[in-house]
Amino acid sequence: MPVATEVSRPSSRRAPRQQIGLIEWLRKNLFSTWYNVIITIVLLYVIFQAVTSFVSWMITAPGWPAAFTNIKLLLTWTYPVEHLWRPQAVTGLVFLLLGLSSGVWGGIVRMITFGAAAINAGLGVVAFTFPDLPGQTSLPGWLFLFLCAGLLIGGDQIARRLRNHLRWPLIIAWLLSYPVAIVILRGGFGLPIVETKLWGGLMLTLLLAISGIVLSFPLGVLLALGRRSTLPVIRVFCVLYIELIRGVPLVTVLFMGALLLPLFLPGGESIDALVRAIVAVTLFSAAYLAENVRGGLQSIPKGQIEAARALGLNVFQTTLLITLPQALRAVVPVLVGQFIALFKDTSLVVIIGLVDLLGAAQNIVGQPQWLGTPGGVWRETFLVIAAIYWVFSFTMSRISKRIEDQIARSRH
Repeated sequence: MPVATEVSRPSSRRAPRQQIGLIEWLRKNLFSTWYNVIITIVLLYVIFQAVTSFVSWMITAPGWPAAFTNIKLLLTWTYPVEHLWRPQAVTGLVFLLLGLSSGVWGGIVRMITFGAAAINAGLGVVAFTFPDLPGQTSLPGWLFLFLCAGLLIGGDQIARRLRNHLRWPLIIAWLLSYPVAIVILRGGFGLPIVETKLWGGLMLTLLLAISGIVLSFPLGVLLALGRRSTLPVIRVFCVLYIELIRGVPLVTVLFMGALLLPLFLPGGESIDALVRAIVAVTLFSAAYLAENVRGGLQSIPKGQIEAARALGLNVFQTTLLITLPQALRAVVPVLVGQFIALFKDTSLVVIIGLVDLLGAAQNIVGQPQWLGTPGGVWRETFLVIAAIYWVFSFTMSRISKRIEDQIARSRH
């Protein structure tokens, strides 16, 4: 009678990694050989010199007042000072919706909320530190925004009890916030009109970027679906549109919207320059977004479509419930990368007469009172602009990373 023998299986547990001290890590990675010692010392010396020189310049640079005394121009350009409460009210509305949304959905929304609160706190510190700057906003206005920041944090406790009841009202509120913000900024319905030619700075940059992202997303999805359509007319139209727009730079589309579009309008009629810029940015972004979404749709196995049809789902239900959500999840990094590029490409609107954040910085550098400053003020001013662009771009990249991590966890 055969004797059963127990086969020993290798343990699936990995041996814990040994922790090494700082001195051992330095010796192993930076000072292991004589040439590594030389390279490490040289690099440390170069880094030390670069850091000390940069810090010394940061402390002694004479151009910082140019950026801080023109903080109002950088934020809102020539928007009337007596109406600055309008962009503050729009910011407060967004903060309030972010706070309630962070309580309902949490996660990524909460991260965006605290990032926005940190940016606003930085602006509030500048306003508090330099209260007498020309054109500076009043401190009570910033306190109003801080109050909204407190409401958004408290909204988390409120939303825990009303989580299921607040989802759809919040979605509707977000959809309505865009036209409401436009009405508040421009005027109407009893508010004095503020012409869009007075808008500019960071406010205009954010408006162009948000408009381009929000409006181009549904259009790009429709173009991607249309390019895969079985109807020849729809497919050919989408292909021609996508390839035509992707074949020209954004500058060309902006010029077409600014110069050629008025030629096709009846005599005496015109479209606001800001509206033309938003339309041009939206149409340009939609073409690239359509190709990104189409790539995600092609990654979906055909077996899932066949299974959906076997369950009785029609084409619309299959696309909306099965293929499109998976395609969007697959191309999240690409979409966020495109949105970051779009946020930075809004600086091109300066060529059609709009003054965005970069255009405001260029005007500040050219102000007569700074022409005699030793070395000029362009380094300090553009460093502030670069920091603003970096904060928003880095925030979007971290949001993308957070979404990827959540998708990866949901798959396991």
